[in-house]
Amino acid sequence: MRQVAFFSILLLLLIGCVDNAIEPNNKLKLIIDADTANEVDDLFAIVRAIKEPKFDLLGISSAQFHISPLASDTTALESQKINEEIITLLGVDDLPLPLGSNVPLTSPTNPAISAASNFIIAEAHKLNRNEKLHITILGPCTNVASAILQDSSIIPKLSVHYIGFWHDPKTNTYDKKEFNSGNDSIAVDVLLDKKGLDFNVMTATTSELLVFKKTTVDHYLKGKGGISDYLVNRWETYNRWWDKEDQEKEKWIMWDVAIIEALANPHLAVKETFTTPLENTKRYIEAYTSIEVAEMEKEFWSVMIKK
Repeated sequence: MRQVAFFSILLLLLIGCVDNAIEPNNKLKLIIDADTANEVDDLFAIVRAIKEPKFDLLGISSAQFHISPLASDTTALESQKINEEIITLLGVDDLPLPLGSNVPLTSPTNPAISAASNFIIAEAHKLNRNEKLHITILGPCTNVASAILQDSSIIPKLSVHYIGFWHDPKTNTYDKKEFNSGNDSIAVDVLLDKKGLDFNVMTATTSELLVFKKTTVDHYLKGKGGISDYLVNRWETYNRWWDKEDQEKEKWIMWDVAIIEALANPHLAVKETFTTPLENTKRYIEAYTSIEVAEMEKEFWSVMIKK
């Protein structure tokens, strides 16, 4: 009986070792999908994410932004170029940068297949059974929606974090006439309609509260060379076509930084459960209803100034 007990204990220990071997690490497996060339905050968010030790950043894919009045015919390539410049300046030479679709979806059943959508599928299938692939969408939903349309088996493996549309949490009403949503309204609906998809939204209503001052940016970054001056130059030279009041660009809404900070520091944001818009498949999604603005900015700079 003692021998049986001994071997039973040994077997349990071996099983425990095997389970530990396939346990996911504590880092968030993350892909960032960004229309980087569209604005300024994308760049700040991407650099912040690359520097975040809690993230296992698997890749940064490029996205289109065709409805901008400044848009060319190759907006995804423009985003791709800036992504490449960012990682070069940061000395990161092993981070995949798959090119996304240059056009939005044409129907809710036809994917816009690209290197980015294929990359998402491949990374999802690499996961162990207890892991999730987190995807942060800083622009349109084209690449992620396409990946799901190409291979719906990845849906349970994904946790999508999207920044877009306006939302009133008191009445649970949605306004999709927002820039990111407008760049691919069909793709937004694909994600809202997919049952079983873990879909989290940092709404424009919530993220617009995170505002950086140019004086603060200059204090931490200006004259420091490398990526620091690259970010400052982007702020100073970008044509902010939608804002006629702050002509000196003394402030900037850091929409995309808000979702990165919320992922890195969940205690700085409140997320609640809501039903989807009336025109979409009825299911539950998560939406951020408040953020700790001062603490988010403090965390941003504490990570950004580390060597």
